[in-house]
Parts: sequence; C-alpha cells; structure tokens
Amino acid sequence: MKRIEAIVHVDKLWGVNEKLKEIGLKGCTITDGKGRGKGEKPVLESGRGTGKYTSEFSARANLSTVVDDSEVDKIVKAILDAASTGSPGDGKIFITTVAEAIDIGTQKRGNEALH
Repeated sequence: MKRIEAIVHVDKLWGVNEKLKEIGLKGCTITDGKGRGKGEKPVLESGRGTGKYTSEFSARANLSTVVDDSEVDKIVKAILDAASTGSPGDGKIFITTVAEAIDIGTQKRGNEALH
C-alpha cells in the first residue's frame, strides 16, 4: 500500500478532485494549508484598500489518500494532468509506503481496509 500526498494550488483542487473521481478513486482527505516556496505570492490589499503588500504565504490544498500499489501511477498521472501548468509553485506529490491499514468500523486490515 502507498500513501499519496499532493500539495496543489487551491485553484486546481476542483479539477484534481474531478479527475480522481473519473479514474475511480474512492476517497481522500483534503485539508487547507498555507505554503512558502517557489510559487508566485499573492498581492493583498490592506483593510481599506489604501495599501498593498505581498503575502508571505500562498494558499494550498493538501490531498492525501492510501491506495494499493497498482493504483499509484494512475493517480499520480491524474493529479499531474489536473494540476500542472509547468510553472514553479504548482505543488508537490509525495509517495510513501504504508506498513498497515485498519478500518475502524469493520476492523478489516491491509488492502481490505481500503475498500
């Protein structure tokens, strides 16, 4: 089993989610976050619009899912297709090995816990 974590621009989240549903991904967890990296920083206006400043952080969405090893390439391709513009700051994908998974409700273990 593999855990796939993708950090994408918030504007791309809807497209990523739709692509993942199209290829049959059953579930994922999405959290909002802020990031600091190579991407372009948003320019914000002060309270009354009298001044502007560049934000230290950019809005990002963190998507996480655990899948069978055979699904990894398909999911990574879907994320890349939906989120990549070819520019720095598009995000990152991290893939790690999961030693064990347990479904709390059914108490199934391993790949059976993913269904």
